[in-house]
Amino acid sequence: MTANHESTTAGSEPELSDGLKTFGAVIKALREAAGLTQEEFAPRVQYSPAYIAKIEQGKRFPPENLPERASEALGAVAGKVLAAAARSLRRRAGLASWFQQWAGIEEEAITLYAYECRGVPGLLQTEGYIRAVFDRRLPPLAEDQFEQQVAARLARQDLLPERPNSSFSFLIEQAVIERQLGGTQVTSTLIDNLLTQGGRRNVEVLVMPLRQPDHSGIDGQMYLAETPSNSWFGYVEGHDSSTLLTDPKVVSAMLQRYGKMRSQALSHEASAGLLKQMLGAL
Repeated sequence: MTANHESTTAGSEPELSDGLKTFGAVIKALREAAGLTQEEFAPRVQYSPAYIAKIEQGKRFPPENLPERASEALGAVAGKVLAAAARSLRRRAGLASWFQQWAGIEEEAITLYAYECRGVPGLLQTEGYIRAVFDRRLPPLAEDQFEQQVAARLARQDLLPERPNSSFSFLIEQAVIERQLGGTQVTSTLIDNLLTQGGRRNVEVLVMPLRQPDHSGIDGQMYLAETPSNSWFGYVEGHDSSTLLTDPKVVSAMLQRYGKMRSQALSHEASAGLLKQMLGAL
């Protein structure tokens, strides 16, 4: 990929693990045995029909509480079968092993906060930006690994349209966008996507300006997620490693910092205005 050309080759679906395909087939068989369509089954387990369809196709890792919810709709035996199948699952290829636990939390979060000072959050990256990121990966990726990781990251982005009742907030340093990773065309498409995603009713995209003496993000990037049971988790990563933070005191401190940074960043409207200005200047 050159700086003047953003790749438009659509990444194929990531390779599906046998465990995910098996789980999908099992839940589909149990649903059909109960005489329920996906449209009838989905509201009973409090998920959308599209989300259930992807689970049955082996394209989504099932939420942790799905077997419990399914037992209420399909019966106790079905719930036990699904629970056993879930325990044997392994995530599909394309997601790093150290990212898998957070990816599961991310998929069912009702609230997700992200602060990035290194790059644009994965859920907001365009294909061109994703390819620019992995193209610069060291040690280099083999071609099949490269395509697999691109496809896996693109697949994760279905979360935004599929979870309209979840609240997403992304706080990004202006410098990250000004860097123009991948070149002008990649950056132009990226900014356009930030404006589009930020236009969703449930998505907030905030920019932290280059000059902000009162900045509470000195400790670096962080992610926060609220689960359907209203528990909060924190997450940080770097250099092929990550830490899932579960201590309530630690997570509470992260929430305080994120809340403070939201007040220090440009408003939603001002952020959109700056992004449009940056786009026009390219």
